Amino acid sequence: MDLDFSEEQILLRDTVRDLCAKHVPLDTVRALENDPERYPEDFWKQAAQLGLHGMRLPEEHGGTDMTLLDAALVYAEFGRALVPSPHFASTVLAGQVIAAAGSAEQRERWLPRIASGAGVFTVAWLEPERSCGPKGVRARAVPAEGGGYRLSGAKRHVPYARGAERVLVLAREEGSGDEGPGDIAFLLVDPAAEGVRLTQQLTVASDTQYRMDFQDVPVAQDSVIRGGWSVWDAVLHDAIVLAAAQSCGAARRTLEFTVDYALTRHQFDKPLGAFQAIAHYLSDAVTAIDGAETLVWEAAWARDAGRSTAKLAPMAKLFAGDTFRDVTATAQQIFGGNGFTVEFDTQLYFRRAKQWQMAWWDARYLEELIAVEVLDAA
Repeated sequence: MDLDFSEEQILLRDTVRDLCAKHVPLDTVRALENDPERYPEDFWKQAAQLGLHGMRLPEEHGGTDMTLLDAALVYAEFGRALVPSPHFASTVLAGQVIAAAGSAEQRERWLPRIASGAGVFTVAWLEPERSCGPKGVRARAVPAEGGGYRLSGAKRHVPYARGAERVLVLAREEGSGDEGPGDIAFLLVDPAAEGVRLTQQLTVASDTQYRMDFQDVPVAQDSVIRGGWSVWDAVLHDAIVLAAAQSCGAARRTLEFTVDYALTRHQFDKPLGAFQAIAHYLSDAVTAIDGAETLVWEAAWARDAGRSTAKLAPMAKLFAGDTFRDVTATAQQIFGGNGFTVEFDTQLYFRRAKQWQMAWWDARYLEELIAVEVLDAA
């Protein structure tokens, strides 16, 4: 593995950093907290011009087919800026499912819209009081007369559901087993369809999430994608590497402004950083962030090299999430009471650290995935 980035990768990183600084300052992040639908429009348009909406989608459908390592660099910058947008759900998740398992007609219809940013998709996966694994998918797709399905069930933590053109819903076909991973289908549902109810959920990160209740919602046959849990599992293994990169970028930015505060804030006629306890906290933080970044880059590189990431991807997500959470907790201690006030940026990162740590496979499920790989190899 070569840990030196190429000139093109450095240019990509710097370009995305400039994009975020110009169009997603933290004042914008604050203004969009708990907003039911909006995200930075100028950022979304400029990201489309840079090809970022199609970064992992095939070129024949308007994408740029970016490597996972390049995409991880993009997401590290998204994390630094705490970019609030449906990009992850639309491009990284829904787009990849359609690209992997959709029919030729579905790919031709939907992927160009996702790649251009003209269409926003999201995913409805987790269910109330259910697990992250295949057993947790209990929403039912009942065959309808004349073809298609009728969808019933409930989903939660659905990002940007109200503003989405389609919601990719994981459901079980009626008559299948209750727990098998192979009988899960993906249904493309219009969030404004009859029988769909949206309820906004307020989270510690103040991001845009919804609970979706489906009551006998009609779904046409051409809106059904088959592939089973194996497709979702493969898409998530790539996606959590990007989620880990996002946490690393945010953790790195947290460390930067915390170090600056430790150098400029004085107590007893000397800067906070001169106190050994504070200095050691920061030493632990930079060590953890460097380690998390290395693990993320390795996971992305391994995926691009055609190697298995069955263990590396969960390890990257688990360690990066823990690191972001720990670094923001350290920052709160160093900032003291200031860190909890809305005027300071510390609380913005602190609140998102816990949310990101739990999202897209939580620590317990990630540990199970890693344990399976470790024990099976023994």
